[in-house]
Amino acid sequence: MATTKEDAGWLNPDKMLSIPLKKSDPVELYRPLRKLVATKYSESDAEKVESVLETLNKCRSDMVERGDLSLPMQRDCLIHYFKCLCMVEPLFTATSSDSHSEPIVFVWYDAFYSEHENGVSSQRNSIQLEKASVLFNLGAIYSQIGASCDRTTALGRHLAMDAFNAAAKFFSELWKVFAKDISATLDLTLLFTETLHHLFSAQASELKLQQQLHDDSFKSVCKHYLSAYDLILGDSAAIKHVCLFDETWITHLHQKKKFFQAEALQRKSSILPKPKRPKTSSSVQSCPLDHDAESITEKLVRGICRHSDLWTPKQQLIYLDLLLSENSPFKIMDGGKLVANPWDMPPPYPKNFAILSSSSGMLSFGLKKSEPLDLYESLRSYVALKYSESEANRVEGLFKTVDKLRSEMQRNDLSLPVRRDFLIQYLKCLCMIEPLFPMTTSPNPPIFVWYNSFNSQENSSQHNIHFEKASVLFNLGALSKRIALSCDLTTIQGHRLAKDALNDASHWFSKLWLEAGKVSATTSDLSVERAKMVKEIIAAQIAELTWNCPHSYSDLSSSPVPRLYQKAYDLSTLELLAENLVQSSIPQYLKMKTCPVVTDLGYITEQFLSGYGKAKSLLVEGCQPPCLDLLSQISPVNIKDGNLVANATLEALRLALKDMNLQESKPPQ
Repeated sequence: MATTKEDAGWLNPDKMLSIPLKKSDPVELYRPLRKLVATKYSESDAEKVESVLETLNKCRSDMVERGDLSLPMQRDCLIHYFKCLCMVEPLFTATSSDSHSEPIVFVWYDAFYSEHENGVSSQRNSIQLEKASVLFNLGAIYSQIGASCDRTTALGRHLAMDAFNAAAKFFSELWKVFAKDISATLDLTLLFTETLHHLFSAQASELKLQQQLHDDSFKSVCKHYLSAYDLILGDSAAIKHVCLFDETWITHLHQKKKFFQAEALQRKSSILPKPKRPKTSSSVQSCPLDHDAESITEKLVRGICRHSDLWTPKQQLIYLDLLLSENSPFKIMDGGKLVANPWDMPPPYPKNFAILSSSSGMLSFGLKKSEPLDLYESLRSYVALKYSESEANRVEGLFKTVDKLRSEMQRNDLSLPVRRDFLIQYLKCLCMIEPLFPMTTSPNPPIFVWYNSFNSQENSSQHNIHFEKASVLFNLGALSKRIALSCDLTTIQGHRLAKDALNDASHWFSKLWLEAGKVSATTSDLSVERAKMVKEIIAAQIAELTWNCPHSYSDLSSSPVPRLYQKAYDLSTLELLAENLVQSSIPQYLKMKTCPVVTDLGYITEQFLSGYGKAKSLLVEGCQPPCLDLLSQISPVNIKDGNLVANATLEALRLALKDMNLQESKPPQ
C-alpha cells in the first residue's frame, strides 16, 4: 500500500487533539465546613481537621483563580485537591441532611461551549459534581501535556503517550463511575466521557505505533477512533456541540478512522511473515528509539516506567505515608490531628515519630552493609565514551542524584522512616540507569560490594545492577520490619502502622525473589529460598497482628500463627537461623494479647482517612505515570528541556534544613 500525501498528513505528529479545562466560579469551603464539624461533632474535632479544610480551600482557590500555573503544577494542584475532596466527602452528606447548615453551591461551565443553553451546572452541596469536574480537568490537563510534548523526539513521544493514556483512564473512570450519577453539562455525559476515553486511548496507541509496529496495535487504534467517531456522529446534539467548539474535530476523527481502517485491513490480508514484509507495505514506519537525538535520556526515562511495580504495593499502606514519610504532604499528628500541607509546599514535610516506641515483641534482623562507590564518575564517563560528551551533560544531573542517594541511604544516623524514603528514591533511580547495564565497554565499571546481613564475614562484589537492586530491596524489607518492631502497639494507630509496615516488608521481599533470580553467586541472605522463608515469617507476623488487633474477640485456640511460623521454619535450609527467627517468635503473639489499647482517633478523623484511602486507590491505577512525575516540582529529578537534572529547589531546601538542624544541635556558648 503506497504512502500518499494525505496519509502522511494524518500521521503528522503535530495533529493531536487536546481539550480545555472546565471553568468554575469561586466558592468558600473552609468556613462552612469547619462550622459544620464544630456544630455536628465538636470543636475538638474541628481543630483536628481544620488543616485539611484550609488546604482544601486553598487548592480550590488556586485551581479556579491562578492563571500563572504550568501544566505540571496544575496537575499537582488538582491531584492534591481531589485527595482533600475525598477526605471531606462525608461532610457533604451531613450538610445535605442538615437544613440549618450553610449551603455550598458549586458552579461549573461546559469545557467545550459554555455559552450553550445547558452550558452551566449549578448544584447545592453536590460533591459528586465537584469530584467529576476535577477528574474531567485532570484528564484535560493530561491531554494538554500530551499535546504540548515535542513528539518528533523519542522522549517527547514517550511522555505524550503516557499523558494520553492517563487522560484516557480519567475519562474511563468518569464514564464508568461518575457520569451516570450526576446531572450536569454535556461534557460530563456518558456519551462525551466515553468519546474522550476512546479519543485519547487512540492517540496514545497511535504514538505507540510510531515506536514499534504490531498488527494488534493497528486494530486497537482503529477501534478507538471508530468508537469516538461513531459516538459523536450518532448524536445530533453532540455533533453541534463539538462543531461549536472546533469544527475540524469531526473531519479529523473521520480521516483518522478511515486511515487506520485501511491500514488494519491491509495488514490483516498480508500473507507474508513480518520479517519478509516489504517496507512499502505500510504508510506507517516505526521510529528508532535508540539512536535519535535524545536516545540516552529516553532510555533512562523508560527504565523508571518499566519497573514502577517495584515500589507500588498492591495493598493500601496509607499509615506509612501519613505517619512517617517525609515525602507525603498529608500527616496524622499527635492526638489524631490531621495535617494537609499546601500543594505547592515542597518536601520534606514534618513527621510524627511519637508513634514509634520499640515496644513490640516481634523479631527483626540487620541491614546489609555496602562499600562506598563513586557512581557518578563511572556512569558519566561511560555515557561520554559510548555516546558523546553532550549526551553525558544531558543526564549528569540524574547521575549526581543517584550518587548522592546511595551515600544517604547508608547513613546510620538517619531515622528509620527517613532512611526508607532515601532507599525508595534510590531504587527508582536504579531503575532509570538499569538500561545502561552491563557496561562492558567501560574502563571503570561500577563494582557493587555488599555484605551478608546475617554474617558480616561473607560478601560479594559484582558488576550487576540486579545485585544492587536486590540488596536495596532486602534493606527496604528489613527497614519496614524494624519500623513494625518499633511501633507502639498499645495504640490503634501504632497497631495499624505495624501492620502496614509488615505488609510493606512483604512487598519488598516478594520483589526480591525476582531480582535474586537474576543474580548468581551472591551472599546467602539474597537467595530465593531465604527470601521465601522471610516472607513466610512476615505472613505469620501479619496474622499475629490481625489476630491481636484492637477490639478482637477471636479464640486463641484457633489462631493460625503457630502454623504459619512452622511453615516458615519448614522452608528454611539454615536451621540455626530458622530456629532463632521462627521458633522463638511463636510465643510472642500470646504476650501481645494483653496489651491495652488507647488513643482512639475519633469518628471524623476515621472518615477523613477512609476518603484519603479511596482517593489514593483511584489515582494509583495508572493515572499517575512515573515518567510524568519527573515533571513535578516535588520530584528529586526533573525533565527540563530534554535533560535530566537534579531538582535545585528541593536540594536547596534540604541543605537549608540541614544547616538549621546543625545550628540547633550546637551547644550554647
